[in-house]
Amino acid sequence: MVREPVVAGSFYPREESQLRQQLSSLVRSDLPAEKVLGAISPHAGYMYSGSVAGELFARVELPDTVLILAPNHTGLGSAFAAWGDDWRTPLGEVATDQVLLDALHSEFPRLADDRLAHTHEHSAEVQLPFIQHVNPQAKVVGIVLMSSYLDDLKQLGQAIAEAIRKTGVNALVLTSSDMTHYEAQEAAEAKDKQAIDLMLALDPDGLWDVVRSKRISMCGISPAVAMLVACKELGASTARLVCYRTSGDVTGDYAQVVGYAAVTVK
Repeated sequence: MVREPVVAGSFYPREESQLRQQLSSLVRSDLPAEKVLGAISPHAGYMYSGSVAGELFARVELPDTVLILAPNHTGLGSAFAAWGDDWRTPLGEVATDQVLLDALHSEFPRLADDRLAHTHEHSAEVQLPFIQHVNPQAKVVGIVLMSSYLDDLKQLGQAIAEAIRKTGVNALVLTSSDMTHYEAQEAAEAKDKQAIDLMLALDPDGLWDVVRSKRISMCGISPAVAMLVACKELGASTARLVCYRTSGDVTGDYAQVVGYAAVTVK
């Protein structure tokens, strides 16, 4: 069963030609790209966060496998839910990397093949056209997370690293996340800086603590923790903030903004 797009026509264009044109304008070809282990990309409508995501994908050498760790906004399905089949966007189909997915099931048995968790969830889907644009041959593994237990997320991160090591798959661990939601620009920037600083310090425990204690509405905190743990296990030593903007930079309304960050880990 191919996972059909559910936000084509709302978050991004439904027509292939329009989508290709938008992606070409968002992903600049003149920026230097580098090999990284992990990254964070926003998942709002392309009108709002597409420029941030586009700068990220322009600066990353995209390998042939992308493991997408995304938050579960719907509350449906399992706490650790993988999509076991292929995906479709207006640009065509994206295959699932079954070798890496099978290894993840072996290393982390709580990972379920769960269509319900993915059916109406947009956070993994909106990354796919960017992936297809930059590397049309790339396969993906899409996982949405609903766990709020730090130890479980750290175990998932360790399992991801082990699965990548054992399979030898050249994979990018991509977190799909927006930052602070619906606060004034100044407050959002201050909160997001605290979270971003801990991501740049490669500190998953500190990130978890500050998001919870400061009530930072970073929807992808669980995927970010798992990504940071996985990348550190794989030898990451540095992280870089590629871009940060808010919805106010698009709409001009700075009273209620959503923050968007692009981060790379290597």
